[in-house]
Amino acid sequence: MISRVLAVILIMKDMPMNFIRDTLSRPRPPSVRRSVQLPRRVTYYPSPVDWRDEVIYFLLVDRFSDGQEETRPLLDRRYLAAARPTLPNGEPWRWDRWAVSGGERFQGGTLRGVVSKLGYLHRLGVTTLWLSPVCKQRGHLNTYHGYAIQDFLDVDPRFGTRQDLVDLVSAAHEQGMRVLLDIVFQHSGPNWRYPPDVPGGAEMPRYTTGRYPFGSWLDATGAPLLGVPDVDDAAWPDEMRNVGYYTRAGAGDLGAGDLNDPAAEHKRSDFFTLRDIDLDAPGALTDMALCYKYWIALTDCDGFRLDTLKHVSFEQARNFCGTIKEFAANLGKTNFFLVGEVAGGDFAATRYLDALERNLNAALDIGEMRLALSDVAKGLAPARAYFDGFVPGLAIMGSHRNLGSRHISILDDHDHVFGAKLRFSTDVMAQHQAAVAAALQLFTLGIPCIYYGTEQALGGPELSERRWLPEWGRADRYLREAMFGPLHPRASERAGLDPQARDGSLPGFGPFGTAGSHCFDERFPVYVRIAALSALRAAYPVLRHGRQYLRPISNFNQPFAFPPAGEIIAWSRILDDEEALCVINPHGVAARGGDVVVDAALNRPGDMLTIILNTAQSADPLGYVGPHPVGQRLPVRERNGASYVEIRNLPPAETLVLTNRP
Repeated sequence: MISRVLAVILIMKDMPMNFIRDTLSRPRPPSVRRSVQLPRRVTYYPSPVDWRDEVIYFLLVDRFSDGQEETRPLLDRRYLAAARPTLPNGEPWRWDRWAVSGGERFQGGTLRGVVSKLGYLHRLGVTTLWLSPVCKQRGHLNTYHGYAIQDFLDVDPRFGTRQDLVDLVSAAHEQGMRVLLDIVFQHSGPNWRYPPDVPGGAEMPRYTTGRYPFGSWLDATGAPLLGVPDVDDAAWPDEMRNVGYYTRAGAGDLGAGDLNDPAAEHKRSDFFTLRDIDLDAPGALTDMALCYKYWIALTDCDGFRLDTLKHVSFEQARNFCGTIKEFAANLGKTNFFLVGEVAGGDFAATRYLDALERNLNAALDIGEMRLALSDVAKGLAPARAYFDGFVPGLAIMGSHRNLGSRHISILDDHDHVFGAKLRFSTDVMAQHQAAVAAALQLFTLGIPCIYYGTEQALGGPELSERRWLPEWGRADRYLREAMFGPLHPRASERAGLDPQARDGSLPGFGPFGTAGSHCFDERFPVYVRIAALSALRAAYPVLRHGRQYLRPISNFNQPFAFPPAGEIIAWSRILDDEEALCVINPHGVAARGGDVVVDAALNRPGDMLTIILNTAQSADPLGYVGPHPVGQRLPVRERNGASYVEIRNLPPAETLVLTNRP
């Protein structure tokens, strides 16, 4: 009997590999219902107990790495002009061509390229990768961002293969890192068009409260399909060619209608030329969910980022998330992570979190809190502009305890739906100022997410050159530099499916307005500081799970008060009897200090707090001679009933962490 039980257990452990091996041995399945037999009750890579323990890194696959950085020099940031080569025909560098390259071409990043940089990410302190959508795109378009899906069961060949994706997740797991896939279940790519006589035309007809007739499927070149679809034509799997699965309502106002109205215009409109899916159509939600269950079973991924969640109804979202979570739980992933992109600010994000309850883990903090984080970290706004977002009664996002596990802290991302479309580091006073923002992300309530390139202070070309750039600050392209520095982008449209086909008339969309040089520099000041911040966060649970309190500060014996913009900011994380005091100087050029309040019940006059992190020292561990070195003990003093410690001359854009339990 025992041997029979052991045999069953061993068979169950082999089943994930059997499914993966068998699936990859065949072409991608034509039908998700008829061709896929999903596994169940088998053991996959487990979920983390608490996602607050993770540090997420979001990257655009096309813009991150092609795995060939050793063939290119490391960018010398002192001489950017030297990395702006002439074109093969001798034509000098042209900024308009660089801008076109960034907005309209695949640059050549791949899944294998991501694998080649896992060590770089691991040393930065990253524990979870969030990949931009990798499903197969319309081949006749340059949709490098991944949101125009033609085939929901295959990987875009410009990124690699299904095997490459499986290998990436496996390699990440071997390093103790998890992987989130960015998924699109609310719309598809422009795989079909409307009849030519509808108001507004076949590509983008005007919005209707009804439903337009279906026009025709498109072939691989974007022309009307004649005959039976091949793998590059129309939409796949078979189920996605059910014309009843699409709202066919035309392109409307994506902000129109009440958030609570399941039939609001913003929930029925096409995304410009992308086609809205009617998840209320019989079978549509089930089939979309089956597509993404297939990816869980095939890749062993650990969670999904849900694109455009605001544009589905609460009931649709609840049902989709619920069935995904149930399927993952049957594979042993009991805390499969679902994080929603909810445009419309903090109120909209909170509304979806409340409506979906346990079916949605968290929302991306891409609304007002992202702007506050940026302004406070630059010294442009007082500390409370950010920290009031955590206070019960003041915070839209909820109480300070549940907020920690339900929001993803975002400083930069790929489209900045709120504010200017410029990275944080575009205009900063100190080269390493992004590390101050990272300290706020890593040491305040929430799950921190670093956008690729933040650790290298990406921010476009120097000020003197920006006047040549069209739509500077208003176009998504300037958030999406290619870190690996391609010399040229891929060829346009279907010609770009050949990995060797490059468009020699355009420069690659390299970092800081360059081409041909990469910027994976592990000695760069921001990278070094974020690595130190992440390591401390991993070592001290109080920095991940503790309660949070913004601390009043006094200068020159004035009353203790919350600091104005540009002064040092201090907050405590408290876990049981342990206090970690975090102090940042958001001023980019001047040192700052002050007397900082600490918890009087935990720290009495004469007690000591010990410095456990000084980011200035992290950047210069052997030669540091500045104030407050690691290991220094600061005495707790008392004035007017307040316990405090004295922080003096904290250098610009640096961070200290002290604790009563070193």
